[in-house]
Amino acid sequence: MAQLNYAPTKTNLLKLRNDLKFAQQGYELLDQKRNILIIELLALVDQTVDFQSRLENALAKAYKALEETVFDMGKLKVQYLTGAVNISTDITIRTRRVMGISLPVIETKFEEHPPYYSPMGTSFWIDSSLQFFKEALRLLGKLSELKISVLRLANEVKKTIRKVNALEKIAVPNLKETVYYIEGRLEENERDMFILMKLVKGNLEKKRRQNDGEKA
Repeated sequence: MAQLNYAPTKTNLLKLRNDLKFAQQGYELLDQKRNILIIELLALVDQTVDFQSRLENALAKAYKALEETVFDMGKLKVQYLTGAVNISTDITIRTRRVMGISLPVIETKFEEHPPYYSPMGTSFWIDSSLQFFKEALRLLGKLSELKISVLRLANEVKKTIRKVNALEKIAVPNLKETVYYIEGRLEENERDMFILMKLVKGNLEKKRRQNDGEKA
Protein backbone atom coordinates (compact mmCIF):
# COMPACT_ATOMS: atom_id res chain seq x y z
CA MET A 1 0.00 0.00 0.00
CA ALA A 2 1.15 3.52 -0.77
CA GLN A 3 0.18 6.58 1.19
CA LEU A 4 -1.18 9.44 -0.90
CA ASN A 5 0.47 12.83 -0.69
CA TYR A 6 -2.00 14.91 1.34
CA ALA A 7 -1.36 17.36 4.13
CA PRO A 8 -2.79 16.15 7.48
CA THR A 9 -5.67 18.63 7.74
CA LYS A 10 -9.31 18.16 8.67
CA THR A 11 -10.37 19.43 5.24
CA ASN A 12 -8.27 16.79 3.49
CA LEU A 13 -9.51 14.14 5.93
CA LEU A 14 -13.16 14.89 5.07
CA LYS A 15 -12.34 14.88 1.36
CA LEU A 16 -10.47 11.56 1.56
CA ARG A 17 -13.24 9.96 3.60
CA ASN A 18 -15.72 10.92 0.87
CA ASP A 19 -13.34 9.65 -1.81
CA LEU A 20 -12.94 6.37 0.09
CA LYS A 21 -16.70 5.95 0.45
CA PHE A 22 -17.17 6.67 -3.26
CA ALA A 23 -14.40 4.20 -4.21
CA GLN A 24 -15.93 1.47 -2.02
CA GLN A 25 -19.36 2.04 -3.56
CA GLY A 26 -17.80 1.97 -7.03
CA TYR A 27 -16.06 -1.28 -6.20
CA GLU A 28 -19.32 -2.88 -5.02
CA LEU A 29 -21.17 -1.78 -8.17
CA LEU A 30 -18.40 -2.93 -10.48
CA ASP A 31 -18.15 -6.23 -8.63
CA GLN A 32 -21.89 -6.78 -9.16
CA LYS A 33 -21.53 -5.79 -12.82
CA ARG A 34 -18.64 -8.23 -13.24
CA ASN A 35 -20.68 -11.10 -11.76
CA ILE A 36 -23.72 -10.34 -13.94
CA LEU A 37 -21.56 -10.11 -17.08
CA ILE A 38 -19.80 -13.38 -16.32
CA ILE A 39 -23.14 -15.17 -15.81
CA GLU A 40 -24.45 -13.73 -19.09
CA LEU A 41 -21.20 -14.59 -20.88
CA LEU A 42 -21.23 -18.20 -19.71
CA ALA A 43 -24.86 -18.58 -20.81
CA LEU A 44 -24.01 -17.19 -24.26
CA VAL A 45 -20.99 -19.47 -24.58
CA ASP A 46 -23.22 -22.48 -23.89
CA GLN A 47 -25.71 -21.28 -26.51
CA THR A 48 -22.90 -20.68 -28.99
CA VAL A 49 -21.64 -24.25 -28.61
CA ASP A 50 -25.19 -25.56 -29.04
CA PHE A 51 -25.90 -23.49 -32.17
CA GLN A 52 -22.51 -24.36 -33.65
CA SER A 53 -23.42 -28.04 -33.36
CA ARG A 54 -26.90 -27.45 -34.77
CA LEU A 55 -25.49 -25.50 -37.71
CA GLU A 56 -22.98 -28.23 -38.52
CA ASN A 57 -25.75 -30.83 -38.41
CA ALA A 58 -28.01 -28.71 -40.62
CA LEU A 59 -25.24 -28.17 -43.19
CA ALA A 60 -24.39 -31.88 -43.17
CA LYS A 61 -28.04 -32.73 -43.85
CA ALA A 62 -28.31 -30.03 -46.53
CA TYR A 63 -25.25 -31.22 -48.45
CA LYS A 64 -26.32 -34.84 -48.07
CA ALA A 65 -29.74 -33.99 -49.51
CA LEU A 66 -28.08 -32.05 -52.33
CA GLU A 67 -25.84 -35.03 -53.14
CA GLU A 68 -28.87 -37.33 -53.24
CA THR A 69 -30.66 -34.86 -55.51
CA VAL A 70 -27.74 -34.76 -57.92
CA PHE A 71 -27.53 -38.57 -57.81
CA ASP A 72 -31.26 -38.91 -58.65
CA MET A 73 -31.60 -36.13 -61.25
CA GLY A 74 -28.16 -35.29 -62.51
CA LYS A 75 -26.07 -32.16 -61.96
CA LEU A 76 -27.32 -30.18 -64.98
CA LYS A 77 -31.01 -30.60 -64.13
CA VAL A 78 -30.39 -29.69 -60.51
CA GLN A 79 -28.59 -26.51 -61.59
CA TYR A 80 -31.51 -25.65 -63.85
CA LEU A 81 -34.08 -26.21 -61.11
CA THR A 82 -32.17 -24.30 -58.46
CA GLY A 83 -32.02 -21.35 -60.83
CA ALA A 84 -35.83 -21.31 -60.82
CA VAL A 85 -36.06 -21.11 -57.01
CA ASN A 86 -37.42 -17.73 -55.92
CA ILE A 87 -36.83 -17.19 -52.19
CA SER A 88 -36.17 -13.75 -50.69
CA THR A 89 -34.11 -13.52 -47.54
CA ASP A 90 -34.70 -10.70 -45.08
CA ILE A 91 -32.04 -10.34 -42.39
CA THR A 92 -32.79 -7.74 -39.73
CA ILE A 93 -30.32 -6.63 -37.09
CA ARG A 94 -31.42 -4.89 -33.92
CA THR A 95 -29.73 -4.52 -30.57
CA ARG A 96 -30.31 -5.30 -26.93
CA ARG A 97 -28.38 -3.99 -23.95
CA VAL A 98 -26.84 -5.92 -21.09
CA MET A 99 -25.30 -3.72 -18.36
CA GLY A 100 -24.85 -0.94 -20.90
CA ILE A 101 -23.26 -3.15 -23.57
CA SER A 102 -24.93 -3.19 -26.98
CA LEU A 103 -25.43 -6.74 -28.27
CA PRO A 104 -26.83 -7.68 -31.69
CA VAL A 105 -30.06 -9.57 -32.29
CA ILE A 106 -30.19 -11.10 -35.78
CA GLU A 107 -33.44 -12.37 -37.28
CA THR A 108 -33.61 -14.21 -40.59
CA LYS A 109 -36.92 -14.46 -42.45
CA PHE A 110 -37.75 -16.04 -45.79
CA GLU A 111 -40.36 -14.97 -48.30
CA GLU A 112 -41.12 -17.74 -50.77
CA HIS A 113 -42.86 -17.58 -54.13
CA PRO A 114 -43.66 -21.18 -55.09
CA PRO A 115 -44.12 -23.23 -57.14
CA TYR A 116 -40.58 -23.18 -58.45
CA TYR A 117 -40.82 -26.24 -60.65
CA SER A 118 -43.18 -29.04 -61.55
CA PRO A 119 -43.19 -31.96 -59.11
CA MET A 120 -43.18 -34.28 -62.10
CA GLY A 121 -39.77 -35.73 -62.75
CA THR A 122 -38.13 -34.11 -59.73
CA SER A 123 -36.65 -35.78 -56.68
CA PHE A 124 -38.15 -35.21 -53.24
CA TRP A 125 -34.56 -34.64 -52.09
CA ILE A 126 -34.49 -31.23 -53.74
CA ASP A 127 -37.25 -29.96 -51.44
CA SER A 128 -35.44 -31.41 -48.43
CA SER A 129 -32.24 -29.75 -49.55
CA LEU A 130 -33.97 -26.35 -49.77
CA GLN A 131 -35.41 -26.71 -46.26
CA PHE A 132 -32.09 -27.78 -44.77
CA PHE A 133 -30.19 -24.91 -46.41
CA LYS A 134 -32.79 -22.40 -45.17
CA GLU A 135 -32.44 -23.79 -41.65
CA ALA A 136 -28.65 -23.58 -41.94
CA LEU A 137 -28.87 -19.93 -43.01
CA ARG A 138 -31.17 -19.10 -40.09
CA LEU A 139 -28.81 -20.86 -37.67
CA LEU A 140 -25.83 -19.07 -39.21
CA GLY A 141 -27.44 -15.70 -38.44
CA LYS A 142 -28.12 -16.75 -34.85
CA LEU A 143 -24.58 -18.11 -34.46
CA SER A 144 -23.15 -14.82 -35.74
CA GLU A 145 -25.26 -12.97 -33.18
CA LEU A 146 -23.97 -15.18 -30.37
CA LYS A 147 -20.31 -15.02 -31.37
CA ILE A 148 -20.33 -11.22 -31.63
CA SER A 149 -22.10 -11.01 -28.27
CA VAL A 150 -19.56 -13.35 -26.66
CA LEU A 151 -16.66 -11.22 -27.96
CA ARG A 152 -18.19 -7.96 -26.75
CA LEU A 153 -19.08 -9.36 -23.34
CA ALA A 154 -15.65 -10.95 -22.94
CA ASN A 155 -13.97 -7.61 -23.68
CA GLU A 156 -16.25 -5.84 -21.20
CA VAL A 157 -15.56 -8.49 -18.55
CA LYS A 158 -11.81 -7.92 -18.99
CA LYS A 159 -12.22 -4.15 -18.62
CA THR A 160 -14.46 -4.54 -15.58
CA ILE A 161 -12.07 -6.98 -13.91
CA ARG A 162 -9.19 -4.52 -14.42
CA LYS A 163 -11.25 -1.73 -12.83
CA VAL A 164 -12.32 -3.94 -9.92
CA ASN A 165 -8.74 -5.01 -9.28
CA ALA A 166 -7.51 -1.43 -9.47
CA LEU A 167 -10.07 -0.32 -6.88
CA GLU A 168 -9.65 -3.36 -4.65
CA LYS A 169 -5.86 -3.56 -4.66
CA ILE A 170 -4.73 0.04 -5.25
CA ALA A 171 -7.27 2.85 -4.86
CA VAL A 172 -9.17 1.67 -1.76
CA PRO A 173 -6.07 0.50 0.21
CA ASN A 174 -4.20 3.73 -0.61
CA LEU A 175 -7.13 5.87 0.48
CA LYS A 176 -7.54 3.85 3.68
CA GLU A 177 -3.83 4.16 4.45
CA THR A 178 -3.93 7.92 3.90
CA VAL A 179 -7.09 8.37 6.00
CA TYR A 180 -5.54 6.38 8.87
CA TYR A 181 -2.34 8.41 8.61
CA ILE A 182 -4.14 11.77 8.70
CA GLU A 183 -6.40 10.63 11.54
CA GLY A 184 -3.32 9.61 13.51
CA ARG A 185 -1.54 12.89 12.83
CA LEU A 186 -4.59 14.93 13.79
CA GLU A 187 -5.02 12.96 17.02
CA GLU A 188 -1.34 13.46 17.75
CA ASN A 189 -1.64 17.20 17.07
CA GLU A 190 -4.68 17.40 19.37
CA ARG A 191 -2.74 15.68 22.15
CA ASP A 192 0.21 18.00 21.65
CA MET A 193 -2.12 20.98 21.68
CA PHE A 194 -3.82 19.75 24.87
CA ILE A 195 -0.46 19.35 26.61
CA LEU A 196 0.66 22.76 25.38
CA MET A 197 -2.54 24.37 26.64
CA LYS A 198 -2.04 22.74 30.04
CA LEU A 199 1.50 24.07 30.20
CA VAL A 200 0.38 27.55 29.19
CA LYS A 201 -2.42 27.44 31.74
CA GLY A 202 0.03 26.27 34.44
CA ASN A 203 2.48 29.05 33.63
CA LEU A 204 -0.29 31.65 33.69
CA GLU A 205 -1.51 30.42 37.06
CA LYS A 206 2.06 30.42 38.40
CA LYS A 207 2.60 34.01 37.26
CA ARG A 208 -0.76 35.05 38.70
CA ARG A 209 0.19 33.58 42.09
CA GLN A 210 3.53 35.33 41.96
CA ASN A 211 1.86 38.62 41.17
CA ASP A 212 -0.64 38.12 44.01
CA GLY A 213 2.29 37.42 46.42
CA GLU A 214 4.13 40.56 45.41
CA LYS A 215 1.03 42.69 45.92
CA ALA A 216 0.49 41.20 49.39
